[in-house]
Amino acid sequence: MQLIVIVGARPNFIKVAPLMPALEAAGIQARIAHTGQHYDNAMSDVFFSDLNLPEPAWFLGVGSGTHAVQTGKAMMALEELFMQERADAVVVVGDVNSTLAGALAASKLHIPVIHLEAGLRSWDMSMPEEINRLVADQLSAMHLTPTAEANRNLLAEGVDAERIHFVGNIMAESVVRNLERIQDRDVTSRHGLTAKEYVLATVHRPENTDAPERLKAIGQAFGAAGLPVLFPVHPRTMPLLEAAGISATTGVHIVPPVRYLDMLALQRDAAAIVTDSGGVQEESCMVGTPCVTVRRNTERGITIEVGANRLVSADAALITAALTDALASSHKWQLPERWDDQVAARTVAALQGGIKPLPGS
Repeated sequence: MQLIVIVGARPNFIKVAPLMPALEAAGIQARIAHTGQHYDNAMSDVFFSDLNLPEPAWFLGVGSGTHAVQTGKAMMALEELFMQERADAVVVVGDVNSTLAGALAASKLHIPVIHLEAGLRSWDMSMPEEINRLVADQLSAMHLTPTAEANRNLLAEGVDAERIHFVGNIMAESVVRNLERIQDRDVTSRHGLTAKEYVLATVHRPENTDAPERLKAIGQAFGAAGLPVLFPVHPRTMPLLEAAGISATTGVHIVPPVRYLDMLALQRDAAAIVTDSGGVQEESCMVGTPCVTVRRNTERGITIEVGANRLVSADAALITAALTDALASSHKWQLPERWDDQVAARTVAALQGGIKPLPGS
């Protein structure tokens, strides 16, 4: 079996890291096509080295742009690639624009699409990722799901049960496999902080960063946290901070993006995390650090169900109350089902069982 695995952004790199060696060990030839959706070294290259990922067989250099421009450029480049390098199937990962582009290009060439992390739903069509998830799932011949709820979502949307495989959360496996590697990694002291005596923050979603009043409210909550806040800033967010007053907020340490292993260590050592990232919600759940998610909704509802996460809108009082609750929590919860170190193995088993092409393919 020959697969092309599409990646384009930070979450994709993390999710395929456990998968690539498992495919190789099973004798499945899989090569990576990197669209270049994240092309900054801090958001791309360092993740390949941290995660011991094989070099991409193809780098397509799509770059930035509007959602339509980025998706369109990726789709055009991938179509050309798929026509030159015929594969038995194409693997798309998560919900970024590269995921949508890969699913569209492959399906139009009648190449089966395998969606890793299928079935997640926020039920909010204002989220570009929700559109990407919905379309990718409708075009996929095989759905590899991270939660039992994702299975139910797909069944409710009419997906054939034979196409759905509950393999578990591949992001969780990546965390499990890297915890030993960061056992002695002290990133906290590099920033002049003490373990369990700071709040880690990541804010990058347009619903927060592109709304000055929301970003200001988040900054006010940081100022009221009672602990220093370490804030690695996404490249597109940096110019928006000063206008919102966050750069001058007392106790907020603004730093450049950090490498994957360093970020994992910072999450492990934080007293609590404030984020709007889907991946960080899952990673914080795995490392045992309580999380506050500042969004209208989340597709990672399972993290709330197990008690690891709290969902609040971008209101200073609500964020402060949720953070106070997180800091006072026991930091103990049961991990969701199949969030373990066997997700890649279950994925390989599903692939070895055969891919059922969509009708007419």
